Amino acid sequence: MPKPAKGGKAAKKSAAALLKASSVSVGYGSTMASAVCPPISVTMSAGQGLAVVGANGTGKSTFLRAAAGLLEVLGGTIDVLGVPVDERSRRFRAEVAVVLDEDSYLPALTVREHLLLTARGHGMTEVSALVTEQVEAFGLTERQNALPTALSSGQRRRLLLAAAFVRPRTLLVLDEPEQRLDSGMRDRLAARLAGERDAGGGVIMATHDPVLVREVATKALLLGEDSVRVVSPDEGAEAIEAL
Repeated sequence: MPKPAKGGKAAKKSAAALLKASSVSVGYGSTMASAVCPPISVTMSAGQGLAVVGANGTGKSTFLRAAAGLLEVLGGTIDVLGVPVDERSRRFRAEVAVVLDEDSYLPALTVREHLLLTARGHGMTEVSALVTEQVEAFGLTERQNALPTALSSGQRRRLLLAAAFVRPRTLLVLDEPEQRLDSGMRDRLAARLAGERDAGGGVIMATHDPVLVREVATKALLLGEDSVRVVSPDEGAEAIEAL
């Protein structure tokens, strides 16, 4: 399994948090009136997992997009790797792997070619063996020579997740990584993400899966229309089960 980045080791030694959100308001408008939830304040360090949970429409994906530098905040600040979030910076792109709730791939490349290009583009070595390992881990061996357009929606989801694991990373930002995965693959993904955390990396994930919360998270960010709370993984999982 690829190690969580050179950056994972560096982050473990650094006093800077992997993520620090201070009174952050998020939404898709241009004013505070468009905020989808109350201001968010949360900190996550190396070796931790943060589950972002709540009902649909409470801002889970919106907050992740802001943390990934893809959406400007309406108020407050987000620091990633100890500096203001900037998706354009070389360090951010080198150390933060993002999988959102949307298909993003090069349609002319096969599954294997896509993963080889991703690994090489991020400076990985021995990429053929690395890609083979991830293709097998995500159950894509028989489809590795297929184009993404020929894959099922679940297989495309596994391709995107595999792309995050063939590159270096200090921080994984995942929007509902359990989507379109069967129960066996969900369990294996939970184990891998827990391993990522235990190796000194960080995982931020929006999820509706209580198993992922209990297995991966060290804390949960519970978003609601009227309140935002940092709670334990068990409390986060219970909030999902109560929805």
